[in-house]
Amino acid sequence: ENTELSNTAADLDTQNMLIHGDNLLALKALESKFAGQAKCIYIDPPYNANAANIYEDNIEHSLWLNLIRPRLQIMWRLLGDTGSIWISIDDNERDYLKVLCDEVFGRSSFLASIVWQKRYSRENREAIGDSHEYILVYVKDKDAFKKARNYLPLAEKQLKAYKNPDNDPRGAWQSVSLLAQGYRPNQMYEIVAPNGKVHTPPPGNCWKVVEPEFKKALVDGRVTFGSDGNGVPRRKQFLSEAKGIVPWTWWPQDEVGHTGESKDEVNALFGSDISFDTPKPERLIERIIHIASNPGDLVLDSFLGSGTTAAVAHKMGRRYIGIEMGEHAVTHCVPRLQKVVDGEQGGISQAVNWQGGGGFRFYKLGESIFDEDGAIREQITFAQLAAHVWFCETGEPLSVRADSPLLGVHEGTACYLLYNGILGDKKPQGGNVLTRRVLGSLPPWDGPKVLYGERNMLSPQRMKELDMVFKQTPYDIKGR
Repeated sequence: ENTELSNTAADLDTQNMLIHGDNLLALKALESKFAGQAKCIYIDPPYNANAANIYEDNIEHSLWLNLIRPRLQIMWRLLGDTGSIWISIDDNERDYLKVLCDEVFGRSSFLASIVWQKRYSRENREAIGDSHEYILVYVKDKDAFKKARNYLPLAEKQLKAYKNPDNDPRGAWQSVSLLAQGYRPNQMYEIVAPNGKVHTPPPGNCWKVVEPEFKKALVDGRVTFGSDGNGVPRRKQFLSEAKGIVPWTWWPQDEVGHTGESKDEVNALFGSDISFDTPKPERLIERIIHIASNPGDLVLDSFLGSGTTAAVAHKMGRRYIGIEMGEHAVTHCVPRLQKVVDGEQGGISQAVNWQGGGGFRFYKLGESIFDEDGAIREQITFAQLAAHVWFCETGEPLSVRADSPLLGVHEGTACYLLYNGILGDKKPQGGNVLTRRVLGSLPPWDGPKVLYGERNMLSPQRMKELDMVFKQTPYDIKGR
């Protein structure tokens, strides 16, 4: 951690992270601790188009797909059961990315291809104007996501439909149809209006509810027959009970912003001499995060760019991890988040009533656990290797900081690690070899055990008696 670039003055316990380094290595490092914890992942990767930037856009097609694939694989493992991944892309690679995502995530995990209207003005010099981009959405479980996702708030246009002509004490309402398409025998009853007129469903339709449910709604004053009592029965939907709007796949610029708006936002933060040709407007990211998460949930962006996702997540009360490989992690992302903490009023600040606060930690990605030859690097700590070993063994992140050779018990099996003199012997290889003396120093577990160490000096018979499996470091862990 770089404490000089971090901001924890107002929140010493902040879990928000800004990571400077290669995003593939960073994702690998995060996996052992955050697997299954991300609620919303949004990325805006290089589009492999004709614009040069920090990611060397316009690389050869197959290389581009190979660049994205391993990152998608790890992000999928970082995603929680009710989580979702949102990926911005344009026409140049959209179809190929869709096929790749179907392969990595599974076709059944595909939820939607959202069309974002990125432009509102025409340029006559174009053959056909490029006015939109896409956002591919994949989820771990469609039913779980549907239950967890948030509705969009009612817009002014929808609010105007709610009135209260009969002074109902429950407040403003609008009428919605009681008809449904199809034929269901128990939903084909007659409804008698207050003036005596009999209503039946027209051909090809039935009522939405069975008769007992209708009568219950009628007694509760939730049915209207129009101002003259002669109209087709309709249900009263009260504004106080409205959940909101189900999101569509068409996101117009007047609702979520456009590229001109996003450039104005970044220019206001950094000046007009910036290195971002296609930043995303805060309103666009706000909608994604609103639909896909709730306050306190973890949001991840591994192509952070100018820091928009982190800034918006911060203002919306989410935890976040942002990864950026370029130097603008320091020159742009850090100052942008500093301004957010200070309460800057650009972007969505006024809409979400942002007044400042919170904090973030800045990390410089260190070296990987293993060197080019597959050996464990000398500077790797016990805690770092323990987190990696535990994840390799269980597929789950280590929830506590390791300070004992007994890392934990998973599904009845204890997992031990001998490394870096954890038992007190700081000499090279001291305590890292399983001997009788070392065995006597281990925290006991009466059940199956797996132990990682440099060498095993116990006999196969003794290992069988102990119900213990020995795995050698680094050879039995580096492949995960």
